[in-house]
Amino acid sequence: MLAISASGQELADTAGYGRFRFGSYGEIVASFKDYGINRFQKEGSTKDHRNTIAIPRFTLGFDYKFTPKWILGAEIEFEAGGTGTAVELEGNENGEYETEIEKGGEVALEQLHITRLIVPGLNMRAGHMVIPVGLTNAHHEPINFFGTTRPESQTVMIPSTWHETGIELFGTFGRGHALFDYQLMVVAGLNANGFDRDTWVASGKQGFFENDNFTSPGYVARLDWRGVKGLRTGVSFYYCRDTGSNSDKSETYASFGRIPLQIVTWDAQYRNSYLTARADLTYGHLGNTAAVNQRNGRLPGASPYSRLTPVAKNALSYGAEIGFDLGRTFSITGCPMLMPFCRYDYSNPQKSVAKPYAADNRLEVSKWTVGADWFPLPNLVVKADWSTRQVGTSKVFGKGSYNSENEFSLGIAYIGWFFRK
Repeated sequence: MLAISASGQELADTAGYGRFRFGSYGEIVASFKDYGINRFQKEGSTKDHRNTIAIPRFTLGFDYKFTPKWILGAEIEFEAGGTGTAVELEGNENGEYETEIEKGGEVALEQLHITRLIVPGLNMRAGHMVIPVGLTNAHHEPINFFGTTRPESQTVMIPSTWHETGIELFGTFGRGHALFDYQLMVVAGLNANGFDRDTWVASGKQGFFENDNFTSPGYVARLDWRGVKGLRTGVSFYYCRDTGSNSDKSETYASFGRIPLQIVTWDAQYRNSYLTARADLTYGHLGNTAAVNQRNGRLPGASPYSRLTPVAKNALSYGAEIGFDLGRTFSITGCPMLMPFCRYDYSNPQKSVAKPYAADNRLEVSKWTVGADWFPLPNLVVKADWSTRQVGTSKVFGKGSYNSENEFSLGIAYIGWFFRK
């Protein structure tokens, strides 16, 4: 809510209410698929016909102004309608993992922070915040991406939605064609225990336990340029000096040296009355993967991690999408906004794997998605899309080395502030 937009928009947004506001967003998605659930076979996913329906997320949020300059923001997310898993690391039982409750989804505190507005160029925030690395994390609400699911180029390699506890400086500076927003953060770093073959560092986000390890913080920087009307483009950087220091047990990687992580992203969005276009690029490097691969494959079976190796030293993803508002262009009755779109995603969480391991080509995916978003109301959207994944290829067009994966999906989503005072 308050903390999910670029910082310049954030400052303007605080003027939209007097003391308190309460809102929500949520989505429902049904998908019809022609492939099985296991890609890691000789030919890739088997040909199958299965359907799924889910409530990916239902989120409640509020902002409260103690004063016009001191603001409390909070957001709670119910993911897949579930309760989640409570994990304990029993220090008095030889460091054993114990799972107390298990269910399909989770309830997560996505944001809880206090903001001190000072001047447009310098403001402060402390608490649990969304990490603005990549396009989707900073703009993750369902009306801010085309189609029924978040772009895979933004969700395969890094956490989504990525939220951590720490402190932040943010603000806006410049004017005219030299107008910039910036964000600087020091937050809890990722945990190397969660790094795996399929999702690179995306599962390294902490949160299984009552306390997050802060031994090696994550440092985040983002800079956005808004010097042209309708255009926002920016870069972000994430650095953690030693993700191994944030492991559940301090001795896991102690004898192997540091495990540093760097992630760099670029993204852009252009919008006018008739067109919306977006593009994104994410590249990451993980050091000392020999230690990660040697130790992660031997984590205890009761640990909440996949233990799938090898983990790559480099990962890469990119994507682009464009949509046209036919409803407004042709003044279609009953369609204040009808946005057909097309999107391309490429993702490879095993772009480069250190010897003696080899990359698994079944993780390299080119994906095309076409569909339409219909907005019967400004804050309510009905979505339909068809997508095809070409597995084992970097080609924009053409079949991959393994069976393709096709699906058709329908969804409905909303976002809104229900009460303002």
